[in-house]
Amino acid sequence: MKFALTLNVLLLSFSISSAQDKSGIPAEARTASQSVKPEAIRAHMRFLADDAMEGRKPGTRGYRLAANYVISQFEALGLEPAGDQQTYLQKVPLRQWRVNEENSSLILIDKKGEKPLVLGKNYNLSPVYGSEKSEVTAPVVFVGFGVTAPDLNYDDYKNIDVKGKIVAYFNGAPAAFPSNQRAYHGSAKLENAAAHGAVGVISFSLPTDVRNRMESSATRARQGTYRWLDKDGKPQRVYPELKAVVSLGDSTARAVFAESGHSLADVIAAANKSIPQTFPLNFSVRVKTETRSGGDIAGYNVVGLLPGSDPVLKNEYVVYVSHLDHLGVGRPVKGDSIFNGAHDNASGVAINLEAARMYASLPQHPKRSILFVAVTAEEMGLLGSDYFASNPTVPQENIVANLCLDMPFFFHKLVDIVPYGSEHSSMAKEVNTVANYLGVKVAKDPIPEQVVFMRSDHFSFVRHGIPAIYIKSGTETGNPELDGLKLNLDWRATIYHSPQDEINQPFDFNAAARHAQLQFLIGYLTAQHPERPTWNPGDFFGNKFGRKPSGKGQTETGK
Repeated sequence: MKFALTLNVLLLSFSISSAQDKSGIPAEARTASQSVKPEAIRAHMRFLADDAMEGRKPGTRGYRLAANYVISQFEALGLEPAGDQQTYLQKVPLRQWRVNEENSSLILIDKKGEKPLVLGKNYNLSPVYGSEKSEVTAPVVFVGFGVTAPDLNYDDYKNIDVKGKIVAYFNGAPAAFPSNQRAYHGSAKLENAAAHGAVGVISFSLPTDVRNRMESSATRARQGTYRWLDKDGKPQRVYPELKAVVSLGDSTARAVFAESGHSLADVIAAANKSIPQTFPLNFSVRVKTETRSGGDIAGYNVVGLLPGSDPVLKNEYVVYVSHLDHLGVGRPVKGDSIFNGAHDNASGVAINLEAARMYASLPQHPKRSILFVAVTAEEMGLLGSDYFASNPTVPQENIVANLCLDMPFFFHKLVDIVPYGSEHSSMAKEVNTVANYLGVKVAKDPIPEQVVFMRSDHFSFVRHGIPAIYIKSGTETGNPELDGLKLNLDWRATIYHSPQDEINQPFDFNAAARHAQLQFLIGYLTAQHPERPTWNPGDFFGNKFGRKPSGKGQTETGK
């Protein structure tokens, strides 16, 4: 009996070894991944989400303490400084702008006369960057979702001239669009409006869209907005052609269709069917916006380098990114005013630190170099990652891939994953190879309406033509009594961006460890591959942003 058991164990060991040999993952990488330490992830999170970090808001003492902690971990792992001037820090110049409500206004003008609206109740204004005082009076035209997508045979601007006019549109994008294209077009509306000659925009939400309600957006608007500055001190990702950027509350939005000859119910029905629609609203608006600078902040990204081992490929880089910042200290909720951000995103930083430890344990570094970047100001609009991707501390054309981690969601066993971005590039091969090896399924986006693909730092790299992967947990839990999708949505509704996002939540750190293995192995295979990752032929993001040959042996980003 004892001999039979021993033989069975030997046969099982041989079977597992053979299966691993066929996995496509080198033995040294498998060994490193098996050394993953769930307790290390928990320890990193516990420190970064502690009250002493004061919510890690950029420009604060707490953020600098968190940055120093990441630096100490990089040093302990032997990562080289890869920030500014041979340090681990890259300065990110940030400036805040706020609307001065006392000197700002919006008036509706129609055949019945003028009707002033109440700022903060009927509408909100966004700053007009680079212009302290902006005033515009123009007719308003409705342009559906405000989307132009020729690849999807959709254009809300097709039958109307909006030059010199203010365009009004629903937030979001047509539900018929593929998830990631929907995410992109839903976020590119200011750029699209400016390109069509509009002088202002007015946005409002469909009844089913609760993400931009006046109750929450008014509070956010009063906190001001930030942009990063270029070397000349000019704010980036702004559209000076737009002299007014307005968002309307629900009841006010309903009123603007009164004189248009179109019922709001019919307009909503067409939007829900993804039908383009454009028509004049038969009124004008006069908008005054006074914008004041709220001051500058010295933000910092933390950058560490694991040099590659190949004499040629070491000059190319796989970049890991996770945002270190959170919301700081705010108005108390349930007696707590510190927005600790344990899941958002101490978790992503902690997991990437554990992936870095696995890299450091390898007997030989991968062929390409690995950059680990803990970025600032994600909560202010992906600003730290956008600054790094636009002003990298290594040659931009030599960044070949990005792996992002932000709120991966490990409140249950990791059964399946949603690898946002993998369907767009050759990195799908590495994702599938590693998922198969670790025994997790690859699933589709279960919440396309949340436009996740646009909402974290990987997209800053996509903008520069760099293939990127952003992995989150799927909805399967391994427990028939536990609905993973409901758990996710409930967390977003009750904990997300609140002081209750603390380390004492019921995290599954074994699932977090599996995320670390995914991060490490996907990046390792990418760093070892003889060829750079490539966009899939005909891919939307590849066509829009992908790099094209420059004729000098390098690449340039397509426009």
